[in-house]
Amino acid sequence: MRSHYCGHVHRDHIGSTVEVTGWVHRRRDHGGVIFVDLRDREGLLQVVFDPDQPAIFADAERLRSEFVIAVRGRVRERPEGTLNPNLPTGEIEVYAESLEILNRAETPPFMLDDEDVAEETRLRYRYVDLRRPVMQARLKLRHRITRALRGYLDEHGFIDLETPILTKPTPEGARDYIVPSRTHPGRFFALPQSPQIFKQLFMMSGFDRYYQIARCFRDEDLRADRQPEFTQLDVETSFLDEDGIMALMEGMIRQTFDEVLGVTLPDPFPRMSYDEAMARYGSDKPDLRIPLELVEVSDLVADCDFKVFAGPAKDPRGRVAALRLPGGGELSRKEIDDYTAFVGRYGAKGLAYIKVNDAAAGRDGLQSPIIKFLSDDAVSGIMARTGAGDGDLVFFGADRAGIVNDAIGALRVRLGHDRGLCAEGWAPLWVVDFPMFEWDDRKQGWIFLHPPFTAPQVDAPSALEANPGEIRSRAYDMVLNGTELGGGSVRIHRQDMQAAVFGLLGIGDDEAREKFGFLLDALKYGCPPHGGIAFGLDRLVMLMAGCDSIRDVIAFPKTQTASCPLTSAPAEVATEQLREAGIRLRRTEQSAAG
Repeated sequence: MRSHYCGHVHRDHIGSTVEVTGWVHRRRDHGGVIFVDLRDREGLLQVVFDPDQPAIFADAERLRSEFVIAVRGRVRERPEGTLNPNLPTGEIEVYAESLEILNRAETPPFMLDDEDVAEETRLRYRYVDLRRPVMQARLKLRHRITRALRGYLDEHGFIDLETPILTKPTPEGARDYIVPSRTHPGRFFALPQSPQIFKQLFMMSGFDRYYQIARCFRDEDLRADRQPEFTQLDVETSFLDEDGIMALMEGMIRQTFDEVLGVTLPDPFPRMSYDEAMARYGSDKPDLRIPLELVEVSDLVADCDFKVFAGPAKDPRGRVAALRLPGGGELSRKEIDDYTAFVGRYGAKGLAYIKVNDAAAGRDGLQSPIIKFLSDDAVSGIMARTGAGDGDLVFFGADRAGIVNDAIGALRVRLGHDRGLCAEGWAPLWVVDFPMFEWDDRKQGWIFLHPPFTAPQVDAPSALEANPGEIRSRAYDMVLNGTELGGGSVRIHRQDMQAAVFGLLGIGDDEAREKFGFLLDALKYGCPPHGGIAFGLDRLVMLMAGCDSIRDVIAFPKTQTASCPLTSAPAEVATEQLREAGIRLRRTEQSAAG
């Protein structure tokens, strides 16, 4: 039925007969001659229907957008003045000698070249949306990226292995999607948040280099870079430390960018400690393309009369940080108010600032509602430490360190984009030396920043238990342009250390045995040192495609409410099916009223 894809017909085929198939992208009637732009996944091809062939021409007159047709015809050069340099096939056309209408189509819900279509509509008619050249290009890019990743890992001795989808609920930081078992009433499977434990079991089984492009599921609140079901490139290897694993993985990303985009990334990637990243950027995934940095000024304002500054400055868990915006003195009061509202979303109670009108004039050259509360030493110290000059503006964040980091870190990124300070290109980074644990005031206990199988930077459980808040983990995150691309660690491979970590997290022996008994048993039978990483494949494709949301690079994504407009999922289940699974629904007030 087809001898060539539409986009593959070119000058070398002039004079030959081709058979092409596809969708009618556009039909034009010019003075009795009908031109059809025929579209398939490889591009557009102009087909000409001549009234001198009345039977074919009559069928061509009935063609409408999105009809599926097959055409046989002779390739010829386009007449002078009709060439289209914007199309790879713009020098030629096909003179139709036969036409078969394979299927008619109703008027589509939106035209494929219409860029102003609501996302809900695009997702409801995703099969139409995926016909758009931009979507086809993104999914083909995704294919090329996964092919490059697989090729690199294959070349370096990794084996593609599968792990279960129906598994056991385990605490990994997000809510599980649970699946009832009909054959085991009252018991449930969980969909995997990651293949973490199983890939560690592969290491214990002697498959020392594993990878998988794995589907994962997390019942969590969604953002532009999150989905309830997503794809990750999962990697695990034995007998390598963190330096060896990071070297392998950044080599993979470098080769993928070079092969797919023709982009050369730095060799090696820079590294930064978690503490430095938080101090300078307020984020453990800093976008290094933006030159703005947070500056610590707590010591300068600890004794000032401004309680908003002095309180956090004296609090061991507080922070006062400054952020200099070059040329920010031109911001209007409304713009500053808008940024104040912006940081409020991150818990900040306000946004203090100082405008530098004339640095040489000292405090008399500064404009700010808070300047009267600051001593001369504090003012001169802030100006010197931030490097503020004429025309600059200095923002301040003062609160618990977590709130300051979140709010001013986000403001840094917002200002970088709003003010055109974000450089072009790619800025990869490894963030290392993460804290092993974090104290949770609400739970009054330690929580983990990475999965509880992450190894600490100490060898003995006693050292871990002596001062858990000061222990660093052997974890590492790869960051690209402010997005966490992948995270991993060297794993715990000794049972005594794993038990100690569980204990600090409040997971007692009975709970550990119930949830992780198979892992603890496996650790007893010759577990090698091992580690790995998982990359968010959707995020990687999103970045390489230049998109703002992973929904734009997933064939059939969910909305931000975790629903599927295409299939109307999630959906109700028949009572009989619920009964077989041993489930009875609780009536809500709304259903009872109905």
